[in-house]
Amino acid sequence: MAAPPKRTQVLLERARRYMDEAWGTLSGGVAYRRFCTPALSRYRTADHDLLIERSRFHLRDAHPVLVATQEGDLRAYVFEPEGSGWAASVLMVHGWTGEASFMSAFAEHFRRRGFRVVLFDFPAHGKSAGRHTNLIACAHATREIAEALGPIHFVVAHSLGGHAALLAGSGGPPMPRACPFRAFVLVSMPNKFADVTRAFGARLHLRPAAQRYYERRLEQLAHRSIAEFTGANLLAATGRPALLLHARDDREIPFANAEQIAAQGLPAELVGFDGLGHRKILYAPPVVRCASTYLLRHQQLLSAQSRNSP
Repeated sequence: MAAPPKRTQVLLERARRYMDEAWGTLSGGVAYRRFCTPALSRYRTADHDLLIERSRFHLRDAHPVLVATQEGDLRAYVFEPEGSGWAASVLMVHGWTGEASFMSAFAEHFRRRGFRVVLFDFPAHGKSAGRHTNLIACAHATREIAEALGPIHFVVAHSLGGHAALLAGSGGPPMPRACPFRAFVLVSMPNKFADVTRAFGARLHLRPAAQRYYERRLEQLAHRSIAEFTGANLLAATGRPALLLHARDDREIPFANAEQIAAQGLPAELVGFDGLGHRKILYAPPVVRCASTYLLRHQQLLSAQSRNSP
């Protein structure tokens, strides 16, 4: 059988590219929508509902607050510190598909150490409004909660919550301004956001055109390329110090992520733990104590500055 004429081949190739792009737009749009729907995330564990039930019990002594934001009504909780005198405030930021109660072990310990603690549910998480959200919306929510219930001096954040907290603290586009956080504790935080988006695409078996489309949608929200969207870059933009806490056996966000950030010459300390994975690390007493010891050092500096200020 003779090959089609050259002009016909060109037309067929154009048609093929058009169909690939059209299919990429369609399937990429579906992927983007799914990526922005926490309830559909495969990162939820089989015991997710049981974990929520147990974790929420530890919020019983907190003061619940409903905060109206541009991202909808967000549920927040405030733990007042034990003791009297000046107290620094710590904002607890949970990870994707998590909720405020997942940070309750940190909150209770910090409260007993004299910190005022604020927790909240991201949009479309926990008891906050919405079904769909994205990382940039979560960053805006972090900023609005910090401004409404602050002043906030420090942040403890888990997983992708670390990216949201650093975006709020850096103040660059698309943030309207920076939150003046003084130091961060970043637990199990990914470095390259591209690793997250590509792993998601691989699970859905996305073709290259669909992957490009859904990542471009994310880039438009973030005002930066996926390649530039890294934990190291975000931390550098804040100009603040950080403590990196990470389990060496974390299968969701490998320990190498924390090593990459620590190797960038930033004011970041890395402490590794064994046998805690991606979620048990949130409830491990050695991890919680390490975080509070780090922030107590910074609180002492703030307290000294407060006493010396006119």
